[in-house]
Amino acid sequence: MTDTSSRRFTVQGTNNSFLCQNCGAEVLPLTNGSVRNHCPACLHSLHVDVLPGDRASTCHGLLVPVGAEQSGKKGWILVHQCAKCGFTGRNRAALDDPRQPDDWDALIGLTTRRDR
Repeated sequence: MTDTSSRRFTVQGTNNSFLCQNCGAEVLPLTNGSVRNHCPACLHSLHVDVLPGDRASTCHGLLVPVGAEQSGKKGWILVHQCAKCGFTGRNRAALDDPRQPDDWDALIGLTTRRDR
């Protein structure tokens, strides 16, 4: 039997406000029980997790939003790439947060090809 406890989302103590390391915006915690890991204004994040919510990564590089994907189950998914180590990760967009939703225009901007 596989131990799935190490894959669980660690919520307690991780849904805190923070200042965006890219644009300086104050980022408020989500209110829906999930954990916010990116700035709702510029969509940047920090490479602080190995597994979602665990804050176990030692990299701490800037995660740059490089794309967005539509998922039937999860809605919009942000794709980030770490500017320090090259890690690529995905995280659900928080468009439905009542206090500080992700910037729709910034998200849609990630879906347009820049090399045309």
